Amino acid sequence: MKKYITFGSPAIGKEEISAVTKCMKSGWIGTGPLVKKFENNFANYSKSKYAIAVGSCTAALHLSLNSISLNKGDEVIVPAMTFCSTVNSIIHSGYKPVLADVNFNTMNIDPEEIEKKISKKTKALVIVHFAGRPCDMDKIISIVKKYNLILIEDCAHAIEGSYKGKKCGTFGMYGCFSFYVTKNLVTAEGGMILSNNKEKIDPIKQRALHGMSKDAWKRFSDNGYKHYDIIDAGFKYNMTDIQAAIGLQQLKKIKKHLKIRDEIWAEYQNFFKNYEIKTPDKIENNTTHAKHLYTILIDKKKLGITRDEFMMKLHKNGVGTGVHYRSIPSHTFYKKKFKWKQSDYKNSSLIGDQTVSLPLSPNLTKKNFDKILHTIEKVLKN
Repeated sequence: MKKYITFGSPAIGKEEISAVTKCMKSGWIGTGPLVKKFENNFANYSKSKYAIAVGSCTAALHLSLNSISLNKGDEVIVPAMTFCSTVNSIIHSGYKPVLADVNFNTMNIDPEEIEKKISKKTKALVIVHFAGRPCDMDKIISIVKKYNLILIEDCAHAIEGSYKGKKCGTFGMYGCFSFYVTKNLVTAEGGMILSNNKEKIDPIKQRALHGMSKDAWKRFSDNGYKHYDIIDAGFKYNMTDIQAAIGLQQLKKIKKHLKIRDEIWAEYQNFFKNYEIKTPDKIENNTTHAKHLYTILIDKKKLGITRDEFMMKLHKNGVGTGVHYRSIPSHTFYKKKFKWKQSDYKNSSLIGDQTVSLPLSPNLTKKNFDKILHTIEKVLKN
């Protein structure tokens, strides 16, 4: 459909296109100087000492978990309402994921549920700042200290997020970010790892590219070829200069794009006052919500329509939506592998069955946004 409003449309402008063209004309399109510049700029933006650019947030999570060197079967607590990669990264690292339910209002992992799941085998905690809302970091840090846990932050939604003046991704040992095509900062695919610990981040840099002591930019420099050494059994998780070229331009626009999403968010909140629909909870004082997702819950008992029916009707009227997410224990693999039951994670399961993410892109024109609201109104009245 020509006039279809795509969910999560990336805001790509002439600056990004020009930067990519310049990169391609340079002849250096792999990992090189632009990646290094992007790492430095993102670290400065996040007020972190170190940053490593990688191919995805999944790669960031896997590298982070792989680096903490727990014993096989050690337990890592993770929210029951998240994207599969958060859990899969724990599995691929050889650890056992343990689910904790989320708070129904914030949709973030519930600190009380974390404590319920701690055992002698619990060694780490992966939190997710869902939809861009910072988790309750005071309570979480208290738990981490009390039980001597390693904290890793999944900040895929929370690039702009902060809690009491401290940026999301700088509370734990590592902060992991996503630059996927629908995210607040886009490089098509890509991610970043933040850390304030040089001893922890240096091996990750090498492990992200086969365990090599030098990347291609250092091997094929103006000073002539330099030999490399393999110092670890690493992965192929590096970012390219083409991606970094986009990211550098996106980072310049991040405040501007957040302001646009702030305005769309406020209009959604005002619109839904007229409906029996759960909208995002009030933003906590002294925090910055990154506003990556605007999620509502569609309750058939209140509205006479299921979530999936609602989404399909919007789709047929030219409005795209998303689901973030079905709960982890609702998926076939996890039910078979871990015997998890949805009934044990009531909030996550209820949210997963009812949640809908509405378009929140800086690309949205007033005409398109008016169409979204008009279509929702029409669907809910019929």
